[in-house]
Amino acid sequence: STLSSSSAASDVYKRQVKALLKNRLNTSKSVCDLHGQNETYFPKMIPDAVAFPESTLEVSEIVKICAKYQCPIIPWGVGTSLEGHALALHGGITLNMSEMSNIFDINSEDMFAIVQPGVTREILNKELRSKGLFFSVDPGANATLGGMAATRASGTTAVLYGTMRENVLAMEIVLADGRVIRTGTKAKKSSAGYDLNKLFVGSEGTLGIITELTVALKGQPEAISAAVCDFPTIDNAVDVVITAIQMGIPMARIELIDEISIRAINQYSKLEYPEKPHLFMEFHGSKSSVASQAESIANIAKDFNAGDFQWSTKPEDLNKLWSARYQAYYATKALFPNQIGMSTDICVPISKLAQAIKDTQNDLKEFNVIGSIIGHVGDGNYHTLLFSDPNNPEDLKLNKLLASRMAHRALDVGGTITGEHGIGIGKLNFMEQEHGESLSIMTDLKRLFDPQNIMNPGKMIDLDSSPKNY
Repeated sequence: STLSSSSAASDVYKRQVKALLKNRLNTSKSVCDLHGQNETYFPKMIPDAVAFPESTLEVSEIVKICAKYQCPIIPWGVGTSLEGHALALHGGITLNMSEMSNIFDINSEDMFAIVQPGVTREILNKELRSKGLFFSVDPGANATLGGMAATRASGTTAVLYGTMRENVLAMEIVLADGRVIRTGTKAKKSSAGYDLNKLFVGSEGTLGIITELTVALKGQPEAISAAVCDFPTIDNAVDVVITAIQMGIPMARIELIDEISIRAINQYSKLEYPEKPHLFMEFHGSKSSVASQAESIANIAKDFNAGDFQWSTKPEDLNKLWSARYQAYYATKALFPNQIGMSTDICVPISKLAQAIKDTQNDLKEFNVIGSIIGHVGDGNYHTLLFSDPNNPEDLKLNKLLASRMAHRALDVGGTITGEHGIGIGKLNFMEQEHGESLSIMTDLKRLFDPQNIMNPGKMIDLDSSPKNY
């Protein structure tokens, strides 16, 4: 397919979108540069313009204009993705969805909310608090609901409450020709037809643009307790997780933090945890059940050489704990201020998790690479943050080699190349290895939904005959 790159065509589609949006189409260098940046190692990729639509109708009209001139369209939430999802590989128009931030309905009886894609999870939860409800998917960053659905986000609470795949009930989608469709329903289940809802959750903006979501809500638990415990080795910590899962202890969150990350958290958040691998845990339920869960974990932890086991139900303790965890990415980057960070993740069956992490640790030592490991270990997902010298391209190549080795090992044990970050441009080269012949079906779907390849082109499914190696 052909992407419009001539300056003449660019001027035409920008004029027409400008006529539609007026001052909500921005072509200033500062705004375009901002939307060409990313959280990790990819180079700047700057759009021709940034549009700020306010409604599904405006998105539909923008898409029709872009389709006419084969102009790439790149959806943008808040830009927190880690695999280059929102970068303008071929120029075009970035759709910043921040103006589409209305909460249309909160239904307490049926426990769902209807929102526009620019609503962030923190804003939604602030609105829900007084109603005794909350939205459970928590990737750490204050991401938009649209971005979270597009990347099939999960995070710290997925072990108990599920990912975006389980918590998005219905969506409104603008297709590549400007048509508007609805997927899913407000009902808890359906047997009617192909599950287009699941198809678009995780499609990374490559099949259509999400303009409305109906998301499932949960009741706030009567009590919440959190626990922190250190271990002499990561193996010990992972063994506690495996044992707890096998015993059916219903943990709401269980996070593994390695010693480098703990050092970074201590410095960044002014804490004093021992510089050893830690588990950060949280339990939801009645007052008696959360106490019982914490006690059960404490007993298991003793069998695996745990250090001091601390738990609390005080809100200030919980806030301090999870605030430190959410800041771990930036804390670790601050620990190595003159380095470029590269974050990657894999997900493996829980029984293979300890070995997968040990293999990654061995790689870090063998190749003398600076890196930290944090994991949502309750579901077998862990993240490695690797650092490289910006003045030494060989460093980045080495980091990519280690990320590749992680991905191959995950596939070898029946896991996946990414449990949370998604594909974007960073993991394109692993798609065939994971999916085999199924990738050709995904490619056919991309061509069916987006025959001109204007929807976030070059991400996840690359129709370019000569894809770049990012």
